[in-house]
Amino acid sequence: MANSAYASVINTDALVVPVKAATVYAAHESSLFLGGALIPVVNAPNGVLQVPELANVTATTLSAEAAPGVDVDAVLPADTKNTITCDLFAARSVLRDLGNIDPQEIGRVLGNAVSTAFDKQVMSVVGTLTGQEITSGDLDLDEIFSAVGTIRGNGETGPLYGVVGAGSYAALMSNIGSTSYAGGDFQSEALRNGFVGTIAGIRCFVSSYLDATNTGVTGAKMAIFGADSMRIAMQKNVDIEIARRAEAVGSDIVASLHAKTALIDAGRGVLIKDAA
Repeated sequence: MANSAYASVINTDALVVPVKAATVYAAHESSLFLGGALIPVVNAPNGVLQVPELANVTATTLSAEAAPGVDVDAVLPADTKNTITCDLFAARSVLRDLGNIDPQEIGRVLGNAVSTAFDKQVMSVVGTLTGQEITSGDLDLDEIFSAVGTIRGNGETGPLYGVVGAGSYAALMSNIGSTSYAGGDFQSEALRNGFVGTIAGIRCFVSSYLDATNTGVTGAKMAIFGADSMRIAMQKNVDIEIARRAEAVGSDIVASLHAKTALIDAGRGVLIKDAA
């Protein structure tokens, strides 16, 4: 028979510190990329990921049997090795034993800090996509259509994703609301919901991190890319650790993320920017 005096979460739940759920939730809720919907996430248990990139090859066309029993010519795709070594993102706080502080609030702040640092690192990679200059200072739909044409011309046929800089969002929505697009479902939905939605097959999102500071590109307006343009190596997703710190008469709370984003094929994406 089990000893009812054993301490566990079942009968001593007052001792449980509810931090982890708040940390992980806050990080994923505020990040565009941790979920892997825009850029594929690949697990890298040892912290190093190798992504092979294979070049195109030419297929053989047979219209008649020239010599019975002869095999189709073999082709050997050229391969490029892309090695991604994970970075460590961490945020730490010390919670003293003085009460009146909700540990979940600490977790939320630490989760946001980790996801912000990661998203900014992703933007530094986005800044290395193929650059396409715009002729005017504002982002408009014609520039987006032109960028899609560039990407499709490079052979990308899969779904496309777009990240609009917060500073360019207003100009783009104003362009959508102009008489040029009046009366259509696209204009009605975009203006009604305040969400960019889908433009020319692109699922568009808004980010305050797509700017010159984080991308390293002056006048960055919008990034459009296919899923295979980049990869995220993930050693360990957002986690929280709590350790007793006697010197502080409290506990160390540390949120961490082990991951790294890298460019695989710049031709599968375009960064729309102001003309130099």
